Amino acid sequence: MRAPWAARGAPVWYQLYATNKWEVAKAFVTRAERAGCPAVAVTVDRSGGRNQETLFRLRAGDTRDCSGCHDRSSLQANMKRRSMYEGVDLTGLTHTQSSNMTWDFLKRLRDTVKMKIVLKGILAHEDARLAVQHGMDGIIVSNHGARSEDSGRSSIDALPEILDAVGGRMPVLVDSGFRRGTDICKALALGAQAVCIGRPYIWGLGAFGQPGVERVLELLRIELHAIMQQVGAPTLKQLVPAMVRRVPGSAANY
Repeated sequence: MRAPWAARGAPVWYQLYATNKWEVAKAFVTRAERAGCPAVAVTVDRSGGRNQETLFRLRAGDTRDCSGCHDRSSLQANMKRRSMYEGVDLTGLTHTQSSNMTWDFLKRLRDTVKMKIVLKGILAHEDARLAVQHGMDGIIVSNHGARSEDSGRSSIDALPEILDAVGGRMPVLVDSGFRRGTDICKALALGAQAVCIGRPYIWGLGAFGQPGVERVLELLRIELHAIMQQVGAPTLKQLVPAMVRRVPGSAANY
């Protein structure tokens, strides 16, 4: 199997949506490991569905034939049309969420692959401590881009307490809602080792293809460099929490 970074020129991580069936998760991660992925980011913040009112409202007015892309006869039939499920036994698959995930699942995963295991979707300091206790290799503080639970807290609000709970024992990354270089600066100053970007580069891809992605990343770097100069930090290591001040009376705004 060709290494997934052959075109990118650097290793890539694999993000796991475990589904309700262990065998599906096992097939995914072992395939990723064979392809050379050094780490798997396990999605832990999509344990159930949500009431997508806007989607339901707009879908009623969409006159396109969904059967051109989706087979609605069953979940298994629909998933089989997606390349990531090719060759995977979907018998017993009832949904793609990880509703039955426990720490035993993560132990089983640890025993199956040698990849680093990063938990994506941690928002509570209690879970951060448990991640350390169970030998996880890292955390991505995330609220799934606010798509998992509309009333959940922001990831940057949760970041300080998770960093405190981890106490430097594993890397802590963060995502969800980062749209500007100034946003990235705040998270790095608070102590995150890295910031993960999702929608911005996808918007760039949708609008202009690869040049759009490159321009989005370029803009983020330009803005980050500018704000580092503004706060007096010549290097990333010189970004410190004192450079970030929370808006009085707000639990989430910085």
